[in-house]
Amino acid sequence: MLKSPYAGGHLEVIVGPMFSGKSEELIRRVNRSIIARQRAVVFKPAIDTRYDLTRVASHSGQSAEAVAVAHTDQARAYLSGEAGLFGPPAAWPEVVAFDEAQFFDDGLVPLALELADRGVRVILAGLDLDFRGEPFGMMPELLSRAESVEKLTAICVICGAPATRTQRLIGGAPAQYDDPVVLVGAQEAYEARCRVHHEVRRG
Repeated sequence: MLKSPYAGGHLEVIVGPMFSGKSEELIRRVNRSIIARQRAVVFKPAIDTRYDLTRVASHSGQSAEAVAVAHTDQARAYLSGEAGLFGPPAAWPEVVAFDEAQFFDDGLVPLALELADRGVRVILAGLDLDFRGEPFGMMPELLSRAESVEKLTAICVICGAPATRTQRLIGGAPAQYDDPVVLVGAQEAYEARCRVHHEVRRG
């Protein structure tokens, strides 16, 4: 049985720009827990249909079975019903993971905390910064409440330096600052960039 360095439940948060391997790392941790015969449930936002409707997938092609939900309440209902989380403790999953956490509503924070308080290992992966280079949604609160944080970097497509930003491109040009924050996409709309080469148009 794989042992966590933390006693009881806890939060693990994996962040970084797009193409940094966040989903791949989440999948790796979930698969290791399954190999250790732990019960695991993975949730993904229903709006993320880039690679698969019912699996979490990385850009490199790795994947894991997942439950797609449009709202955190649906994740809570799933855990309350099919997974039996709020029933007898013996039926609780030992690991609950959320991919693309930045796309979930604000209910994710209290749900993650409740799960951890009930002894569950909670793994969350998401963008810490939006395309403007600003904190993304509730991610700062998750980071501040986590027992473990891993910040990954990608490779800047301009200079090859470590990339910490996600560059949004519209027709090949940097997006406007006041464009919608949420735009699901992959290589057709986004690149990894370092601080120096990250661009956002204003006005």
